Amino acid sequence: MARQNQRKRKKNAVNGWLVLDKPYGLTSNDALGKLKRILSPEKVGHAGTLDPRATGCLPIAFGEATKTVPFVMDGRKVYRFEVTWGAETNTDDTEGDVVATSDNRPTVDAIHAVLPEFTGTIMQVPPKFSAIKVDGQRAYDLARDGEDIELAARPIDIHRLTLVECPDANRAVFEAECGKGTYVRAIARDLARRLNTCGHVTELRRLLVGPFGEDDMVGLDELIEAADGLEEGDPVDGLVAEFLLPVREAMEDLLELPVSLDDAAKIRKGMAILLRGRDAPLNCDLAFASHAGVPVAFGAIQKGRFQPSRVFHL
Repeated sequence: MARQNQRKRKKNAVNGWLVLDKPYGLTSNDALGKLKRILSPEKVGHAGTLDPRATGCLPIAFGEATKTVPFVMDGRKVYRFEVTWGAETNTDDTEGDVVATSDNRPTVDAIHAVLPEFTGTIMQVPPKFSAIKVDGQRAYDLARDGEDIELAARPIDIHRLTLVECPDANRAVFEAECGKGTYVRAIARDLARRLNTCGHVTELRRLLVGPFGEDDMVGLDELIEAADGLEEGDPVDGLVAEFLLPVREAMEDLLELPVSLDDAAKIRKGMAILLRGRDAPLNCDLAFASHAGVPVAFGAIQKGRFQPSRVFHL
């Protein structure tokens, strides 16, 4: 029995990204917990929370990939969402109570006419039921307690907002490409108000986060089926090879510096190296060094010298 317990406590050295197609009704942390039970990783985290009623792209970082989470979270995101006209809820989605109604239904032409107002850098008031902190507490906790809170508007970037289709007079489907901190529920709320009606999100799917899109997604049922028979602590090499993407996938927008084996050894010790060659960059705030395609460290370049700030152990 003691040997079995010791075996169960063993963790796997898993490194890489798994792009989960999060199912409806599951919180991001619940999804993370299921993957932890399957892979038993030493370290794991996700890049960007999805609401339980949302589906789609939830990038999960394992091991050394957790060091690259900020690069993914800061990347662009693409959402497809359905707005149902005629009712506004206190959560701006189907979970909340109706707080306002309208008989007005916007036409396709009216929708197209206001979309430019919702692109570029705009000011947005987050939903009251959100994770924004107010005096150290989450806004959704205060809202659930019945407190009337006022959240300040903040700048967000919406790079693209398009009308995909109008299945009927009561519904419209949109696609939004936006930056960090954007609330799609607030886009739906404000768009409806601008169109002199009410509205809330009835379906929401995230299609892209940073470098990860639909082609990278893996279904939770597919993972569970592939892991059938594995116990906690069992080797998961097969699952890693089949489903995980390399750590470097998260750094596609960073400058890459291929280095020699000797320089890689110096970098892993925290030492700066001189970049050689006529085309070697002189200055760069953030880049990563690699050897044989494997990330070694990321850091800054100053006056032709690469100084590592964080080293990978791959």
